[in-house]
Amino acid sequence: MSDMKDFKKARPTKLLWIDLEMTGLDPKKDVILEVAAEVTDFNFKTLGSYEAIIKHSNRKLKNMNEWSLKQHKASGLTEKIQTIGRPEKDVKLELAGFIKGHFGKEPAIIAGNSIHNDRLFITRWWPEIDELLHYRMMDVSSLKIWMQGKHRVEYKKKDVHRAFDDIQASIAEFQYYLEKLKK
Repeated sequence: MSDMKDFKKARPTKLLWIDLEMTGLDPKKDVILEVAAEVTDFNFKTLGSYEAIIKHSNRKLKNMNEWSLKQHKASGLTEKIQTIGRPEKDVKLELAGFIKGHFGKEPAIIAGNSIHNDRLFITRWWPEIDELLHYRMMDVSSLKIWMQGKHRVEYKKKDVHRAFDDIQASIAEFQYYLEKLKK
């Protein structure tokens, strides 16, 4: 329990922006297809980035929900899974090394848009990554809800649904809202 107390007292020094693409939204049956991570300071300066596509069997790919089938085919992700996808165990090891290399013993606070669902998948499929993460998360969608509801401010972003592009969009959206709040 003292670890939890230390987590609360520790002042974060950077953020781990993360985004996953999956076969659907149910972590009990769907799987992770792609991961991107970017470490930034609190001025949004990039300190490092990582991205990987995971190889999966045709059976798993055929079990995607309808939205994912269409979206991942249109974005080219489905083809890349089969041509340049890598073993999941390798991706997990590399991602763990990336996080440890940037955060050391500091638990990484993950950031992103609707990050809660990504965290559910990480917890379910990649517990060794989950252990490196702080229990706190910075979700851009919380600020989005506030800005839309209170100030009628809406950020227009492209609907790309590729992990690295989505991280860039999340960072840009967060910066946009912060600028609006300054005014």
